[in-house]
Amino acid sequence: MQPLCISAFTATCAAGAGRVALLQALRTGRSGLRPNDFGREPLTTWVGRVPGVEDAPLPAEFSSYDCRNNRLAWLGLARDGFLDAVAAARARHGHERVALVLGTSTACIGATEEAYARLTPAGEFPEDLRTRRVHAPHATAEFLQHALGVDNVAVTVATACSSSAKAFAQGARLLELGIADAVIVGGADSLCGSVLFGFHSLALVSSDPCRPFDARRNGINIGEAAAFALLEREGDGPRFLGYGECSDAHHMSAPHPSGRGARTALEDALARGRTAAHDIDYINLHGTASLKNDEIEAQTVSALFPASTHASSTKGWTGHTLGAAGALEAVLTLLTLESGFMPGNLNSQTLDPACGPQVRLAGREGRARRALSNSFGFGGSNCVLLFAAVGTT
Repeated sequence: MQPLCISAFTATCAAGAGRVALLQALRTGRSGLRPNDFGREPLTTWVGRVPGVEDAPLPAEFSSYDCRNNRLAWLGLARDGFLDAVAAARARHGHERVALVLGTSTACIGATEEAYARLTPAGEFPEDLRTRRVHAPHATAEFLQHALGVDNVAVTVATACSSSAKAFAQGARLLELGIADAVIVGGADSLCGSVLFGFHSLALVSSDPCRPFDARRNGINIGEAAAFALLEREGDGPRFLGYGECSDAHHMSAPHPSGRGARTALEDALARGRTAAHDIDYINLHGTASLKNDEIEAQTVSALFPASTHASSTKGWTGHTLGAAGALEAVLTLLTLESGFMPGNLNSQTLDPACGPQVRLAGREGRARRALSNSFGFGGSNCVLLFAAVGTT
């Protein structure tokens, strides 16, 4: 793979809106998790809820797309000059040469839940939600394509927790094949009852703040986020060096017991990026704080990387943002490369014995030149992204 330029990147989640706020949260250990107050009968857990989504309707020209997930996506785009960067890419390449790949696991299902909760006496959706624009799996990508004024390919990727990491991989292929000259990649997933109670039914949700890789971890916290990056062949930004994808298809919700899929994705990302394991300074781990996922990921990392590699999960700040997790954690990884600060595992106190020396409790300052971001989803859908700091050869 030819290295690609990340011309712009941004994210909004419970830990902060935009890169400055997110980096400050990482440095100070300020979590975005809070006791769950989402829904009519809130589940007893903690969530990573983005403040202000309910109070930020879409601009009037996009009102037909208005729903919580699209509002969150729009809030995410409106930071760090990202909209200006997209406009500049349109000017450079033409609107027909800019593509969009969006990862999401739930799309706008929250709007459908709301519509059923507000059925009319005749059993119909309320008039404000009687539109396919907020009930289709492609709804948010369709909205973003219209709002951003781009007319190349627009794709929705829905592979559970790896969705928006795979958006980066698909964006790279669109550039490699010459289908587009710039690609907006990212993810958006908002809180909804289906996800909260669905994960609860699998006994995966913790009633406490999540503790990734902790010996006493007992489950995940659900979060929400919108995160985006602009990929081009040339430019001055950090580099996207490679990706690894696979599906181990071992189990609907559990990883392969030997970590086969995770290892394959890690090795393929390194090979595609022509990078050795000892050259990786930081790994943003998938680290959901579920029992088996953390154990197997820790063992896989321990088997492949030297003790000097600093590895951590950032879900103690953000919660697990589902289909947006890959893009959010790609942005957090890029912030690590940009700032020289490598975070630890927030909320965790005693590491699981399965962890090797790579998994760190505490954050630390230190120049990171190359970094990986792991995303391992349900069904064994795995994706690993490889990035390099500006000026790294």
